[in-house]
Order: sequence, then structure tokens, then C-alpha cells
Amino acid sequence: MGSSGSCGVTILLVFCLWGVFISLSSAARLSVSRQKLEVAKHLNRLNKSPVKTIQSPDGDTIDCVPVSKQPAFDHPFLKDHKIQTRPTFHPEGLFDDNKLSEKPKAKVHTPINQAWHANGRCPEDTIPIRRTKEEDVLRASSVRRYGRKKHRAIPKPRSAEPDLINQSGHQHAIAYVEGDKYFGAKATINVWEPKIQQPNEFSLSQLWILGGSFGQDLNSIEAGWQVSPDLYGDNNTRLFTYWTSDAYQATGCYNLLCSGFIQVNSEIAMGATITPVSGYRNSQFDISILIWKDPKEGHWWMQFGNDYVLGYWPSFLFSYLADSASMIEWGGEVVNSEPDGQHTSTQMGSGHFPEEGFGKASYFRNIQVVDSSNNLKAPKGLGVFTEQSNCYDVQTGSNGDWGHYFYYGGPGKNPNCQ
Repeated sequence: MGSSGSCGVTILLVFCLWGVFISLSSAARLSVSRQKLEVAKHLNRLNKSPVKTIQSPDGDTIDCVPVSKQPAFDHPFLKDHKIQTRPTFHPEGLFDDNKLSEKPKAKVHTPINQAWHANGRCPEDTIPIRRTKEEDVLRASSVRRYGRKKHRAIPKPRSAEPDLINQSGHQHAIAYVEGDKYFGAKATINVWEPKIQQPNEFSLSQLWILGGSFGQDLNSIEAGWQVSPDLYGDNNTRLFTYWTSDAYQATGCYNLLCSGFIQVNSEIAMGATITPVSGYRNSQFDISILIWKDPKEGHWWMQFGNDYVLGYWPSFLFSYLADSASMIEWGGEVVNSEPDGQHTSTQMGSGHFPEEGFGKASYFRNIQVVDSSNNLKAPKGLGVFTEQSNCYDVQTGSNGDWGHYFYYGGPGKNPNCQ
């Protein structure tokens, strides 16, 4: 009797466990299918119907989407927006690219291309959009966070918080100006392909247009080049933009991965691979980026190189930047996730320290700000900031050809940076 009783208990237990297993696995299946549905809906929102599709040699798919059908117009405030095809005003100033004075003595090659150009171009009145794939979204921590920077990813010079570096895991080597009203900024940025240690880390070189405090209300417009395996699924150097109006919390995104930036250019794709890149003791390549506020309409425009006015961020996206910027930063940023409890070996810039100079260290040259009269001017009172100069450093200089410039970057982990 006792043995059959214990047998009954055992059978009951097995049935219970089996029931728990069944309900857990069906819940898991349900959450997987729910996630798949959420991802599919998000892809549907992002990937607009193209009039033409171009396969890029680097594996990207570029969709040529009618200008009026781009993601920006999913924004409720942009439903009746009249697209500006060109800015009303363009900043004029000292190191105008058409003037001979800007030809640097050190040999720089500037014919930068995007990889997809090898296989075709988009027709007029369309814009090229890098197609988002399912695996791109699945690499993000959530569908909602896809295409967004983590909070507190902003370098704060002379920070009152010595532990800022540990809290955010981001490290910088930057030059900056503050204490005035700024209406734009420009720089020519040396292009490299830094090595990334962990897929969840990135390395970028960019300019920041900042307004507001470094609290919850920070406004930022950013543009430059980045290597980000998490965002793009590879280690290519890519052109990018970013914006936020609330310190990276709920607003903004990279490139065209949310409503915001309105692109008007059919030749350059946000997030697409830049080619060629510079080599150590070899050919050097750089890109020019200019961001400025149109004095008439108030929108923030972006230009890439001398020829490509890419589009604009409508001023209503911002609070402080609706008026002007209070700080401009130029430089490098990496994520240090401290793999194995040690500093990352993710490189910034070329992966070499500034003192190595041209052809070895990465640089920003002809850095300028746009003043209230819409003129490009040399930055006054240029400061520098880095959390750990033995990991990544920055050194400024100025001369007749390069105006204000700086070398920046480093290897990350090394005998003096553990």
C-alpha cells in the first residue's frame, strides 16, 4: 500500500512538473512570437516602400525612398510640414573650402565615397535610406532602445562628478568652447577604422552642438563617423548623425531611425560605409561636416563635404537649441565596458596617441563656430577634456593652413591604462 501511495505521489509530481514545463515553454514561445511581432511592426515603420533598391558591396541594402515618404513624416508635428529643399542662408567665413588657403601642406586625399555608390545612385526627389534588418533590431536591448544612445553619453568638461566615467562607461578626448551663443560648427575630420574589442562597444569621432544643462533637458545635435558593431552588425566606418532633446532619454536617435531629421539629398546615405579610410604612415582621408542654424527658418542644417547639403533638424524638435547652442564639442568617444575587469582595448581615432602626429594620429582640422551673424569664426578660448589621458588624449594647435586643429585618440588598454 505504502509503495503504491508513494508511486501515486511521484506520478502526480511528474505531471505537475510537466505542466509547469509546458506552461513555461508556451510562455517563452508566446514572448518570442510577441517580440517577433513587435520587431516586424518596427521594421514596417522604418523601412518605407522604395522606388529603387541598390545592393551595396558591404552587404547593406539601400532603398531609394520618395523624399515625402521618409521616416521624419511619421511625426505628428510634421504632417503638414512644407519641405525646405535648401537653406535660406549659408555660413560664410575664414576657411571657405573654395579658397586656396585651405589646401593643407600635409598631403590629404579627400575624395571620400560611400560603398553603395559602386552599384548605383538614387533618382532625384528620392533619398537613400539604409534598410534596417531584423537582426539589427534584435541586437538592441529592446525594440524601443534600437538606434538610441545610452543615457549620459555626453562629455562634461571640468565635471563635478569624478565618477562620471564609471557611471556611463563612456570615455572622451575632446576640444570644446562654451560661454557664448553658437549658431553652428564646422570641422574636417580624419577618417580611420578603429578596432573595437567588444561588440557592445563603439568608437566615434564627431562634433556636438549642445544646449541646456547636462541634466534631464540636454539638447544635442551630433554628426561624424563611427564604428559600431551593435548598431550596424559589422566593423565598418560609417557616417552618422544623432539628436536628442532630453539627454538621450525618450527623444532622438541615430540617422533616420526615428522621426526627426528631414533629408533632402539623394546622394549620401546616413549610416552608410565611408570609403576609403586612412592608413598608418599611409594615405590620409578626411571628411568635412558643417552644421548651422538657418537664421530665417530656424532649422539646423547639415552639410557633408563641399557639395552635399544633406537636410535639417526642424527647430520644434528642441527647447534650448530652438534659440542657439551654449557649447560646442569636437572629438572622440568610445564605450569602455571594462571586459574582464580591465580597461577596453577599443581604439579611439587611429588607435595612436596625439604626439605621433600626422599620418599616425587622427586629427580634426579647421575647427570653427558659426556666430550670430552667420559667419564662420575661429573658436575663442578652446578647452580640452579627457577622463584618462593615459588611455586616450588630445593636443591642440593652430597654423595658417589648418586653422585651429587637434590630434586626439589612443589605444585604450596599455601598460599605463589598465
